[in-house]
Amino acid sequence: MKVLVTGATGFIGSHTADLLQDYDADIYCIARSTSNMQWLEGKPFSIINASLSHPESLQSAVKDMDMIIHVAGLTAARNEAEFMAGNRDATKNLLEAAKLYAPNLQRFLHVSSQTVTGPSASLQNPVNEQSPLLPITAYGRSKKAAEEIVQTYMNDMPITIVRPPAVYGERDTAVLTFFQAINRGIAPLIGFDKKKVSLIHGIDLSRGIIEAAMSNNTIGEIYFISSEEFYSWDTIAEISKQACNKKSLISIRVPHTVVMGLAGISEFLGKFSSKPPVLNYEKGMDIIQPYWICSVEKAKEHFNWQQKISLEQGIYRTVEWYQQNKWL
Repeated sequence: MKVLVTGATGFIGSHTADLLQDYDADIYCIARSTSNMQWLEGKPFSIINASLSHPESLQSAVKDMDMIIHVAGLTAARNEAEFMAGNRDATKNLLEAAKLYAPNLQRFLHVSSQTVTGPSASLQNPVNEQSPLLPITAYGRSKKAAEEIVQTYMNDMPITIVRPPAVYGERDTAVLTFFQAINRGIAPLIGFDKKKVSLIHGIDLSRGIIEAAMSNNTIGEIYFISSEEFYSWDTIAEISKQACNKKSLISIRVPHTVVMGLAGISEFLGKFSSKPPVLNYEKGMDIIQPYWICSVEKAKEHFNWQQKISLEQGIYRTVEWYQQNKWL
């Protein structure tokens, strides 16, 4: 079986490519010549020099593939147009190439995001696959637009969509700042309410992606792949403290008004930078939500999804990896 993985130079894509080695598969990875290849070096992957933003380069990338796992996506951008180009338009380019040049494709798996639904209204009502799509950020809207494109191709090829929640783990840079704060003895907590989140370890997510792609029950379906539990940030901070071998933490609760003020300042200053700001107004709105939680009941029913890496196991192994690689 020939499997193409997009986004394989990144966090989740590289773990997905690694886990595919346990299957009888020839693994191909799309990467630009300027990409950082640190997670792919020395591994038995075929690297294809192509770009999702250049449709003419994708013919050779998808030709005669049996499976395509589309992980690549833009998570930071200066404006909504950039998000749409990196998520919606890039996905359409890949789908069109697959339709034309991969006639025997057995599965196209698209990695979307919980942000397409937006947060849950309450702790008792986590979002599920029937929830209305109400994204609250440009990123979420671009992932929603990508999903809508994917669904227009469902009559042309066997497609599965998965929606992860927040993800952490080895190789991740997005949540690294939280662990760095914990390592300094500080627990940064947003607001004074008890927020709950669905949170999945990157390797667990990658395993779920592959299981969904390999199952005969998942064609034409959408799934949340997530933790089975909902976690508070107090619990996450306490486990992280223990993993970092800290005797105590100073909890700093940042009021929502302060978060939004800082987000506005960061967004303004970002206009003068060549890179998109880490924090902007929409990201501020994102992180002050009380319930970023989702249900995995459909995935459990359709392909026996199970969370195998507990929060405690995941945080300990993540911190250990950060330390070994001098990130902490």
